[in-house]
Amino acid sequence: MKEKKVDRFFLIIIIILLAVGISMFISASLGIWAKSEKTFYSVLFSQLVLGLGMGSIGMYLCYKIDYKFWRKYSFLIFLGSIILTACVFIPYLGWSHGGATRWIQIGGFSFQPVEILKFGFIIYFATLLSAAKNKVQDFKVGILPFIVMLALIAGILFKQPDTKSFILITVTGLGMLFISGVPMKYILGVGLGGVLLLGTLIFFTPYLQARVKTFLDPSHDPTGSSYQIQQSYIALGSGGVFGRGFGQSIQKFSYLPEPQGDSIFAVLGEELGFAGAVGTIFLYLLFALRGFRISNNSPDLFARLLVSGIVILITVQSFMHIASIIGVFPLTGVPLPFMSHGGTSLMIYLSAIGIVLHISKHSYKVKSS
Repeated sequence: MKEKKVDRFFLIIIIILLAVGISMFISASLGIWAKSEKTFYSVLFSQLVLGLGMGSIGMYLCYKIDYKFWRKYSFLIFLGSIILTACVFIPYLGWSHGGATRWIQIGGFSFQPVEILKFGFIIYFATLLSAAKNKVQDFKVGILPFIVMLALIAGILFKQPDTKSFILITVTGLGMLFISGVPMKYILGVGLGGVLLLGTLIFFTPYLQARVKTFLDPSHDPTGSSYQIQQSYIALGSGGVFGRGFGQSIQKFSYLPEPQGDSIFAVLGEELGFAGAVGTIFLYLLFALRGFRISNNSPDLFARLLVSGIVILITVQSFMHIASIIGVFPLTGVPLPFMSHGGTSLMIYLSAIGIVLHISKHSYKVKSS
């Protein structure tokens, strides 16, 4: 039998997203260059060499590895990612910034292990659900393991604190439960429990309260908690329909916090305008639609859940970032996949894409109508 080819359309979408992402990252990083040339070259090295370079190698390797390998070692991968994420609390190994302890620093290199945890969770949860098969409708088989995993993850992430990553993992898990056939009453019940837990956390956490207040009234503290969203509005508004032009953003210079990271979509909107912003959103929608197509045609349930989890995580994270910048979701500080600064995250995203591309090669062909 002739070997099937990789899903070229999905690969083209990834290449376009990377091209736009790297271009916007370099442009947004000019705001750093104006302050510190050394820092500019440091973030450039992190994104291009460690993120794009190592990520491309990771994508190729994951593309070559049989997807069944991930199922065989899923528990060890998940356990290792949990231990690694907990290592941020080890003195002289964990590194804190902005009141959060989310990084591991070894020499001059630092990374966020939670990025590995996200995909460790997806791999192991896909293994559990695929092994359960028709038994997922049983609460003890389909829902209880998910709750236990979430409790373990919450214990680590809330201490850092890293609420946004917990939300992403929870939403991804709920999506995987839906795809595996778990009854909606259980999914809604877990979702409601998650909302109540998050509400309780907000009630006792001042910085989360400030973000909710900013979301409800973006103008209540323009020089404090509302500063970022106000500057994002200015950037998006000044971009107009077709933007100021690539590289011509003004807000990235001393106005937008983290222009190359948390605020990169605002820079994109200012430079490429409404047309560029909508085009970017369309790219992420194409990514999701094509990804789910690969998932639906996967050779078995494990492959289907694995692809779905990866696609859900990246898609939800993308729209969380965009929604927070345009003010329809509270500010989360979540990076925009393939664009925002973060060598670790880009490397992990691209490696996960390699898994999707590998599975696309083994997918059943859809008959044309």
